[in-house]
Amino acid sequence: MAISLTNSAAERVRSYLAKRGHGIGLRVGVKRTGCSGWAYLVDYADEVEDDDIVFGDEPVKVIVDKKSLELIDGTEIDFVKEGINEAFKFRNPNTKGECGCGESFSV
Repeated sequence: MAISLTNSAAERVRSYLAKRGHGIGLRVGVKRTGCSGWAYLVDYADEVEDDDIVFGDEPVKVIVDKKSLELIDGTEIDFVKEGINEAFKFRNPNTKGECGCGESFSV
């Protein structure tokens, strides 16, 4: 089981945590929503909860709750800039389909 960050994503998290002045990494999860069933949740993590799994080393960790990990195991997270837009992008090998706007996915 693993969740990984590209160099671009790791650098984005590292720079944001430095600017923020605290935090241990990136928290990733999923919630039921959207037209395809699931949507990614992304936030900066300040602590590790009892039901979390931690991937990666210092200074950037990826923290995922056990329930979400079942749906996103093997995912690579990238950070991309396209014109004035920038966002985390997910390469989830478990995805069977995505909605047209790319905001939700099915497994």
